[in-house]
Amino acid sequence: MTAFSIPAAALEPLAAADSLNRRVRATRTEPAEDPRFEALALAVTANLPVLLWGEPGIGKSAAVERLATGLRVPLETVIPGVNGPSDVAGLPVIGDDPTRFGVSMAPPDWALRLADAGCGLVFFDEPSLAPPAVQAALLRVVLERRVGGLALPEPVRVVAAADPASGAALSPPLANRFVHLRWAHDPRTLARGLAGTWPSPRVPLIDPDKVPGAVARARGAVSGFLSARPDLSHRLPGDADGRGAAWPSPRTWEMVLRLLTAAHATGTGGEALAMAVTGAVGDGAGTELLSYLDRLDLPDPDRVLAHPDAFPPPARGDHLIAFLTAVVAAVHDDLTRERWEAGWTVLAKAVDTGVPDAAAQAAADLAALRNPDWAVPGGIDAFLDLLRLVGALPGGR
Repeated sequence: MTAFSIPAAALEPLAAADSLNRRVRATRTEPAEDPRFEALALAVTANLPVLLWGEPGIGKSAAVERLATGLRVPLETVIPGVNGPSDVAGLPVIGDDPTRFGVSMAPPDWALRLADAGCGLVFFDEPSLAPPAVQAALLRVVLERRVGGLALPEPVRVVAAADPASGAALSPPLANRFVHLRWAHDPRTLARGLAGTWPSPRVPLIDPDKVPGAVARARGAVSGFLSARPDLSHRLPGDADGRGAAWPSPRTWEMVLRLLTAAHATGTGGEALAMAVTGAVGDGAGTELLSYLDRLDLPDPDRVLAHPDAFPPPARGDHLIAFLTAVVAAVHDDLTRERWEAGWTVLAKAVDTGVPDAAAQAAADLAALRNPDWAVPGGIDAFLDLLRLVGALPGGR
């Protein structure tokens, strides 16, 4: 027996203890509805960085682990608060001739493992506790998925978690890169879980039957809303706490577009979608958009193009913009001569609503999709002067 070996008899008490602990950890799961988890999964489906805000010990890390298990992808955990910038953005490596080839940045091991796997979740734990230099290093990782000179594969997603009571805050540029979700625990779930049964929340899956028109509907909704409320396109909060959370900007409105698209394609519930939308642009702007969506009742643009005479265009200007934007986007997504001509039938009807200006940009966008071999349909007549003015028909009819 060497000086460092342990007698077998000494291991027996620990072996028995480990066996007991395995019995405690042996639990089962059951399907369950969890809007917070669904909102988290929706943001990950849309490939958006998401940040869970909640007190320590309430299950934020466990939720991320469940998500990785449900997606069947590896999970890498990084703690920015105890790391330096090089652990996030890479370590400088000097080559043979730095004056000619510069200094490359060698990625950390966690990034190499994700790159080798080709997919996965990277979980940044407590980024708000990281010093400014590390938060600055996170900017490109979070938004562009670039770690030093390494571009992470597209199926790698970014999730983070932080404690709002810690007193630390995210810098505004970093905060504006996340969908912020408020995390909380359910005492009933905890009681049932400790009894041996934990919930297994649903991971939203893309439904191929819902994909057609999903992008078009989302484009129409966001465009119509911001046409009515342009003052909400960018609104930086005046207080430090607000700037470290969700607020509207061009970047976060693009996030909303992707969230709405993913929600249409997955059938995500309204409560989860509301959490994700307000987590992107803040409570004020997000609540206004959700109210707008409730009143909008935008029809499926593919059904409109299949039966253009069966859908009267809305009379309200911002609703009409949403309607026409969705129709033109649907034509663009699946461009055929029949769908392009049906788009002009819809636009021609829009002129009769009394708000022809709302159709002007849609007409120019639709004209730009024209195949040179296609004849100009009669429905375009009402827009000829406008289209010639903007150069959409340089050669006339």
